[in-house]
Amino acid sequence: MQAPPTREGPRINDMIDEPTVLLIDAEGEKRGVIPTDEAIRMAEEAGLDLVEVSPNAKPPVCKLLDYGKFKYQAQKKANEARKKQKTVEVKEIKMRPNIDTHDYEVKMRAMLRFFEEGDKVKVTLRFRGREMAHQELGMVLLNKVKEEVEPIAKVELYPRLEGRQMIMVLAPK
Repeated sequence: MQAPPTREGPRINDMIDEPTVLLIDAEGEKRGVIPTDEAIRMAEEAGLDLVEVSPNAKPPVCKLLDYGKFKYQAQKKANEARKKQKTVEVKEIKMRPNIDTHDYEVKMRAMLRFFEEGDKVKVTLRFRGREMAHQELGMVLLNKVKEEVEPIAKVELYPRLEGRQMIMVLAPK
């Protein structure tokens, strides 16, 4: 034997198994606590559905409304909320410890643009060959970056060495 299919959303009409409900009519006026079958009859007379809007209340709160329209409005609201969300991306800026001043300025401009767009920035400092012996130069460079972006960004992950790379993650304030 199969289990009955579960429905998403609120219970409507005959699915409401409570003996009494607190009824709110189509105009939004409270009608008081009435028997469920009478509320369903009133809904049918009005050409609407009896929709349970607050199932946890005692007695449950039900409203007379057009269920199709109700579902459509809820879906529209969910889509609107999803549109307004912005996913935060992590952009990566790669540097070397002995970066030239102009190259550094170009990287900083790109970093500032990323912060304006609301993205996080992962600053990766790559050491090659004997540069590994001078990790303090990398630390100095990352501290310089941190100080320059201090007014508009905060450090989310402080500089740390991972293999031959030193990594720092910055997030917009």
